[in-house]
Amino acid sequence: MNETDVRERLADVRDPDLGDDIVSLGLVNDVEVGDGEVRVSLALGAPFSPHESEIADDVRAALADTGLDVELSASIPDDLDADEQVLPGVKNVIAVASGKGGVGKSTMAVNIAAGLSELGARVGLFDADVYGPNVPRMVSAEERPETDGETIVPPERFGVKLMSMDFLTGEDDPVIWRGPMVHKIITQLVEDVEWGELDYLIMDLPPGTGDTQLTILQTLPLTGAVIVTTPQEVALDDAVKGLRMFGKHDTNVLGIAENMAGFRCPDCGGFHEIFGSGGGKALAQEHELPFLGGVPLDPAVRTGGDDGEPVVLEEGETADAFKVIVENVANNAGVVRRREVSGER
Repeated sequence: MNETDVRERLADVRDPDLGDDIVSLGLVNDVEVGDGEVRVSLALGAPFSPHESEIADDVRAALADTGLDVELSASIPDDLDADEQVLPGVKNVIAVASGKGGVGKSTMAVNIAAGLSELGARVGLFDADVYGPNVPRMVSAEERPETDGETIVPPERFGVKLMSMDFLTGEDDPVIWRGPMVHKIITQLVEDVEWGELDYLIMDLPPGTGDTQLTILQTLPLTGAVIVTTPQEVALDDAVKGLRMFGKHDTNVLGIAENMAGFRCPDCGGFHEIFGSGGGKALAQEHELPFLGGVPLDPAVRTGGDDGEPVVLEEGETADAFKVIVENVANNAGVVRRREVSGER
């Protein structure tokens, strides 16, 4: 068995999203055969995404009867040297955004981050909402960052490294920052925080399309963005503005996540569409984007946010809804990265 034999077998492994085999798509970085084992490096960029895990399982299955031990590794080739990269240890930067406030954007960001960590990924969460940083409360983060004067070491909760604008202000202090100040502090945090090696850095953006969003789009190598909306028309109208902002900066939108998608009464068992129905899915279809899933209006979400316990880590219908979104975000991040390698758009 030599490298050619191995590649012939891998040509039977298909990418479930890109619709071709992994050899033709250029997703096999390297193959080495020797000492009773075969080492395969795959161009997979979204650790713990179900579809990339499926690809890895299929590779093992394709080589199972060779009598060789199979060792897999995964990396996306980068043309930049480490000292040229903005966040050299971070594989994927994912922005969570909304066109307006009050749609549960921070709740979505916290649960996506905690859900990815629960899958086994190395995750960071950057609360970049300069005007309403709520993430520390939502994960009950009592520790503050440590610093030696040059670098900042973020605290951790639920296996997630945390940085928030709330850490930089006094309790209950109003934040009055203008555009240049926002740009400076965001840039400084990107450069000075010791994120280490991360599979995903989740960015909780402030609502709207202002200075913070522009700074992040211009500064960070975003894998993609998640747009959060509720079903009603006024929220959908504002969500479109967010889509256009990312479109103008050639940023991939990983999909639309719908929050408050109906309420199941715990007393009568009836399901009530308080904010309408199907708006997020219709928005995704209209703009030919993935629909990541919908989360019901559930008092447990509010309780989890207030008590610092992300709902995605619990059991039940709402937790399952968040887990679907988490898996879809990871899958779609993987699609973006593999398309970059294969040259597809």
